Amino acid sequence: MTGQTPDTELGYEQARDELIETVRRLEAGGTTLEESLALWQRGEQLAEVCQRWLDGARAKLDAAVKQSEESDR
Repeated sequence: MTGQTPDTELGYEQARDELIETVRRLEAGGTTLEESLALWQRGEQLAEVCQRWLDGARAKLDAAVKQSEESDR
């Protein structure tokens, strides 16, 4: 799995797409135990990247809603 973009540089869509491919490879089988473990670990990392993006988006949305509510008062 060389040539991967560092997790800190992955956009949400890129991380999601790689996660989908990782899950597909795991579900397809035919990999060694070591390969399966590496894929699983990469999947966990990618899931964390996606969650960070989603959490950040949620925080921005919450801040915008709060600001909007305060300006309506």
